[in-house]
Amino acid sequence: MSKYTPTIGIETHVQLKTKTKLFSAVSNDAREASPNTLISHICVGMPGALPVLNEKALELATRAAFALNTKPEKFSKFDRKHYFYPDLPKGYQISQYEDPIIKGGYVEIWVGDELKKIGITRAHLEEDAGKNTHPTGADYSLVDLNRAGTPLLEIVSEPDIHSAADGKAFVRELYLLMKYADVSDVDLYHGNMRFDVNISISKDPEKLGTRSEIKNLNSFKSVEAAIEYEIKRQTELLEAGKEVVQETRGWDEAKQKTTGQRGKEEAHDYRYMPEPDIPPVELDEGFFSGVEKEMPALPAEWRKKLSRAELTLPQIDTLLEAEVERSDFTYLSYLERRLDDPEEVKFVANWYINTLIPIVREEKFKFEEKYLSLVSNIFELVKGEKLNSNNAKVLYDELLHKDIGNWPEAIEKYAEQRGFIQVSDESVIEKIVDEVLAENPKAVADVKAGEAKAIGFLVGQVMAKSKGQANPGLAQKIIKNKTGL
Repeated sequence: MSKYTPTIGIETHVQLKTKTKLFSAVSNDAREASPNTLISHICVGMPGALPVLNEKALELATRAAFALNTKPEKFSKFDRKHYFYPDLPKGYQISQYEDPIIKGGYVEIWVGDELKKIGITRAHLEEDAGKNTHPTGADYSLVDLNRAGTPLLEIVSEPDIHSAADGKAFVRELYLLMKYADVSDVDLYHGNMRFDVNISISKDPEKLGTRSEIKNLNSFKSVEAAIEYEIKRQTELLEAGKEVVQETRGWDEAKQKTTGQRGKEEAHDYRYMPEPDIPPVELDEGFFSGVEKEMPALPAEWRKKLSRAELTLPQIDTLLEAEVERSDFTYLSYLERRLDDPEEVKFVANWYINTLIPIVREEKFKFEEKYLSLVSNIFELVKGEKLNSNNAKVLYDELLHKDIGNWPEAIEKYAEQRGFIQVSDESVIEKIVDEVLAENPKAVADVKAGEAKAIGFLVGQVMAKSKGQANPGLAQKIIKNKTGL
């Protein structure tokens, strides 16, 4: 496989979070709707039905342009893309071809420690088609037109991606960008983002091979796995002296492999023509500046802010993704207000990643800012050496679902009642250390002989005698002094 250079381009369909469809006043949220209940005369292509462009879609496309490090076009227009399929009643799709709303731009991705830039060719607005389902064992198919007419922004990358890891990082970053820019709900399960991946390999880096297109991937893992599989499949064909056929392929999640669906010619006969029922779109600088003023902080800005607390990129990205799951950005705002104390930010962030996120996901309780305040209050106790890390975890688990009144005073009082507040009185701990050293002469000898584990054993004995209340750092310091280290 090292003989070949993979070249990958990805087309991403992003469902815009408008209340209604792109050209009709019908609800855009079909996640819980029964089949064919969110339709109108426009959705089903009735003769004489006239589409009306949803202005909100233009605002969201403008947000997407800023998120993609560019500006939208002042002039764009819609076209008719003709093809015939059961879920497309009109026999054509309203899309943008010659003059899309976005041209150019780029997305920066981190792959390991390397920052890469993936170019964007274009992004255009279009209506979605309906959905066909094929009941197992039946000799018929069913058509649901709830999705017909939902607004999509199709983002087309440059062929700047050259590995499965790059591909996964790219779609993941797009996911974050579209959510943080408030363009889409990015619900992968319900198809708010879908990925078509074009893959070819060639021995000559300057020439493209014959490509295959993997359609309708809906997770980062499937994008990565499909690219890996397809590179391997094409390599094996070429090494065996066979040709790669240009075709559309599907991804079989269960078998973790791509499967052929239909052959694909170099050019389509979509018979594009200007859409006569929708006038061209003309936007001005005033519209752009109004949208730009409302743009929230994007992932790159959050990474820059949180790096001040010495968090790693994987940690920061875990936080960014967790905010997408909750959709309220409470956590990042909470951390932002505390960036003057990087030590607290790092403590709270690590606690959130390792403790709170799993609890929220498992128990599915409503996230509230008070759970973060609880971590900050516990941090102050740990920082003041009143609480050790083990007791801090137990205390948090106990208080997570309790209402104990005024924080933080009530938290420290509760910790005292439970016996969690650690003893930092040197004379008290020294007395316990003397008892432990007298009872464990062999461990004392091992410490003097340079056995590091023996110190840990003795500290453990001190903690046991003090019922977990001794300050372990202070106990270790006293042990070292008394054993001559």
